[in-house]
Amino acid sequence: MKRFYKTVSVEAAEGGFGVRLDGRAVKTVGGRPQVVPGEALARAMAAEWDGQGEEIDTKVFLLRDMADYALDVVASDPAEAMRALVPYAETDTLCYRADPDEAVWQRQQTVWEPILKDAEARYGLRFERVSGIIARPQPAETMARVEDLLAAKDAFALAALRNLAGLAASLVTGLLALEEDADLAALWDAAHLEEIWQAELWGSDEEAELRQKNRRAAFMAAAQFARLARG
Repeated sequence: MKRFYKTVSVEAAEGGFGVRLDGRAVKTVGGRPQVVPGEALARAMAAEWDGQGEEIDTKVFLLRDMADYALDVVASDPAEAMRALVPYAETDTLCYRADPDEAVWQRQQTVWEPILKDAEARYGLRFERVSGIIARPQPAETMARVEDLLAAKDAFALAALRNLAGLAASLVTGLLALEEDADLAALWDAAHLEEIWQAELWGSDEEAELRQKNRRAAFMAAAQFARLARG
């Protein structure tokens, strides 16, 4: 698609701030006013538009796409958005370890256990740790607490969590990534510990490295989106 606008600006709107292209307000994919709660988020979204060349690269619109999802999908049915996130807690990557006689198990214990304990202390949770690939149900009280935590999130945080948890295969990682004191690089590396381990043993190809780089960028963008939405 050819670039069809010259100027990009941000203006206050009812309920927050919106991007304008040549003075015209941007709408979501669903046709709603694309109004976000924080001016900082609107300005970051404007930068996505402003950074385009003569041809528009839609892959750049990571923040815009999350805003559209928050406004078009989550805001209209937050309960469904929460239900889609719950399975990431039921089979959270950080809970599923190798067998103790496997070499990677010790690294999982060293890296994952402190993160999981941090989440348990912060959020009042208790997760079952599992060795091997056979799924084990998490305690009912844990899942009820997870639902309470999700219910307290607004549409923009839930939209960010959709990407964070999906990319990490871990709701714990997603929740911690929303915290102001989060070490995002460490959380990303922890969630992909097994891929890193395999690459150390056998090496990785250029295509796999590019895919991981793009996924990492999407993870970082989702965390940025949530923080900017909070203002």
